[in-house]
Amino acid sequence: MARRSTVQHDPRIAGDPELSARPETSNFESRRSARRGWSGGGGRWLVATGRVIVWALILVVLANGVVAIVTRFTQPQSASSGNVGNEKNPFPTEAAKAFAVQFAHLYLDLNPAELSIRAARLKPYLSPQATEQFGWDGYGRLQAAYLQPAGVETIDSNNVVVTVSFQSGDKRYQAAIPLVWDGNGRLPGFAVSGQPGILPAPAPAELPVVAQLDADEVVEAELRPQLAEFFGAYASGVQLQRYLATDTNLPNLGGAFTFVELKDLVVPVGDATSRDIQAVVVWGVPGASGQSVEPTPADPSAMAGRLEQAYRLTVVKQGDKWYVKAIRGAGRAVG
Repeated sequence: MARRSTVQHDPRIAGDPELSARPETSNFESRRSARRGWSGGGGRWLVATGRVIVWALILVVLANGVVAIVTRFTQPQSASSGNVGNEKNPFPTEAAKAFAVQFAHLYLDLNPAELSIRAARLKPYLSPQATEQFGWDGYGRLQAAYLQPAGVETIDSNNVVVTVSFQSGDKRYQAAIPLVWDGNGRLPGFAVSGQPGILPAPAPAELPVVAQLDADEVVEAELRPQLAEFFGAYASGVQLQRYLATDTNLPNLGGAFTFVELKDLVVPVGDATSRDIQAVVVWGVPGASGQSVEPTPADPSAMAGRLEQAYRLTVVKQGDKWYVKAIRGAGRAVG
């Protein structure tokens, strides 16, 4: 029979606390953690997140590159760099019109006695390959006046045709002038790119028939004497305020014309205290010898003239009299 050992393996030391039947693990775990050190689990999470961000940035860069390549090959390209009219550098239409009108002044002045002068004046507008007289053989006579731009037709991003209206003698015409632009938006350069084409001007428009308004003869009789005085003051500027409605101020003609007569007055039926009316007035145009509008056949150059003008007026009734609230151009013949 084996003999039981009498050696005490975990002798109790005096003063030690009582041992618990349940082992204390807190100190054990802390010592275990101290021996093991940092496991690195949080670091692996940061590395994974960083990889996701890097790949996302790479995908964004690749996507932008693909979009740029597609855009480059799908948009129309110009023949030369920086020579396209676009939103950033649009075609300078106003400058083109000014260039075309200046050119037309010189191009349409045909005088055989000034061939060298005309050639020198045209040179800044033409390409070096153009002939000196640009299509004119040096014979005949033409003079243009009252030149104005009438329109611009776009051919492409660098080419337009500017239409210039002009008058020669008693007839109106148009000249279609092709221009090319160098693409410089800050200091645009132009050249006439081809032969101009002279065209007839549009015919005068037909006036539409306007229905006659019902006239108010009673109010017209009230207004005539007062408006005659108003137009006299409107021409001279003297005591104009007495004919104006309350809180109304109007400029005057300052004596440039004299009032001759109120030739016609149209007063439609309407409100009892406010009307829009039309009037034809005859102004006296001063002659060389003064303001008189009486004819002096002995010296026609000194004789004053007469000029009919049409107006629309807004008049309001204050008390028992009518006063002018506004005056403007009539827009259509009255009467």
